[in-house]
Amino acid sequence: MADPARKKLTYMMDLEKLNTLNAEGCPACGHKFTLGETVVLACGAWEGGPKLIHENEAVWDSRSGSFFERACYASRKD
Repeated sequence: MADPARKKLTYMMDLEKLNTLNAEGCPACGHKFTLGETVVLACGAWEGGPKLIHENEAVWDSRSGSFFERACYASRKD
């Protein structure tokens, strides 16, 4: 059964998000987003709160119920 919290943090890149976020690109990998791409709201090593990143750059942590950037997740893992 899929975790409903995971679905709430997953988005499809629409034109409005694309125009807003593509100037900086993905905070996790630095690549630009494309229309229709799946992105997730994730915590990472950047300043501020969670940001939208490419889904393949994120890891779902079922214990905390949130996504983390892969590198950040690997560094905090016990």
